[in-house]
Amino acid sequence: MSAAEKIDTDLEVFRAEAREWLEKNFPPSLKGRSGMMMGEDGPDASADFGKWKKTMGEKGWGTPTYPKQYGGGGLSQPQVRVLQQEMNRIGAWNPIGGMGVMMFGPTLLEYGSEEQKKKHVPGIVKGEVWWCQGYSEPGAGSDLASLRTQCVDKGDHYLVNGQKIWTSGAQFADMCFCLVRTDNTKKHEGISFLLIDMKSPGIEVRPIKLISGNSPFCETFFTDVKVPKENLMGPLNGGWTIGKRLLQFERAGLGGAPGGGGLNRGGETRSLDQVAKHYVGTGEKGRIADSDLRARVANHMMDMRAFMLTVQRSMAEAKGNSSPSFTTSIMKNAGSRIGQERAELLLEIMGSQGLGWEGEGFTRDELDTIRGWLGGKATTIYGGSAEIQNNIISKRVLGLLDHQ
Repeated sequence: MSAAEKIDTDLEVFRAEAREWLEKNFPPSLKGRSGMMMGEDGPDASADFGKWKKTMGEKGWGTPTYPKQYGGGGLSQPQVRVLQQEMNRIGAWNPIGGMGVMMFGPTLLEYGSEEQKKKHVPGIVKGEVWWCQGYSEPGAGSDLASLRTQCVDKGDHYLVNGQKIWTSGAQFADMCFCLVRTDNTKKHEGISFLLIDMKSPGIEVRPIKLISGNSPFCETFFTDVKVPKENLMGPLNGGWTIGKRLLQFERAGLGGAPGGGGLNRGGETRSLDQVAKHYVGTGEKGRIADSDLRARVANHMMDMRAFMLTVQRSMAEAKGNSSPSFTTSIMKNAGSRIGQERAELLLEIMGSQGLGWEGEGFTRDELDTIRGWLGGKATTIYGGSAEIQNNIISKRVLGLLDHQ
């Protein structure tokens, strides 16, 4: 048996294992649902969700590529693709996610000390610890390196004072990975990466209500917050390098699957053309009745398909658990644009049913779509604005230099 044939055989053995395990453990009541959308009450707290999260966490498949020594799945990228295929087949989804999995976990595995990995990775793997991000400040958004939140060495601990903004999910978070200033004489070289317990005295969180009606973002205030010395990740004043690396992981996640999917029916997600046929109707040939809309829906579906194939190709080309590159900026911009276009098309397709905010006359899915359209306006801003991504693409991908 050749090496390639052995790999294929091993993957089929794994597929059979994954299929049997998923069919045994995935609650049918959760089929077709999205598990990681956080609303006003935080992550889903239903009994079936809790059971599914616990089971996946113990198996390690919620974080399939994380090392087994910390509780992860220890799977190869080909095995991850097989697992995802088998989950898609039965309408299952990963119940463990958030910033801990998508952003902080991979960064911790790369830059954290062994003690920090042993302490923090298991909580991420099992979905027991919720993390938030302390990056942006009122005066430090696109120019993040101008942040002013002060971290002063007090001998046996650090003392933190300052303010962060757009802290996603801070009202639910257990921990915060935070960029703080430890040297006021330097800009980039005066920033450190600190892990802060959100239950510490002196932390105040104020949710910010957005145009979508939700409050996923918050203002976070730190007043004389004591942080243990062991919570410094990486070297003192070396946080900018770690912070940039984390943003690459974030953009890889944000660019992986554009939002704004079709409306649901009986737990099954309908494609954009199916939604259009439902609201606009069909012609004699069973196609969307409006020819102009039909062409724009077809173009969008081709864009979406091309994007997802590019994502799959990128995954296939990755060697082992290789980390994201600067090309994540391209995927983040492309994914954000496609997601926003999809949301706009959905509202146009819905017609007057796309004008609702609350009350009778609108289905829950219609109201969720409207609010999702509004919330999706932020995707070209958070995780680094489209303009910032264009700068990264021009400098790091295309090799262009600034013109003075």
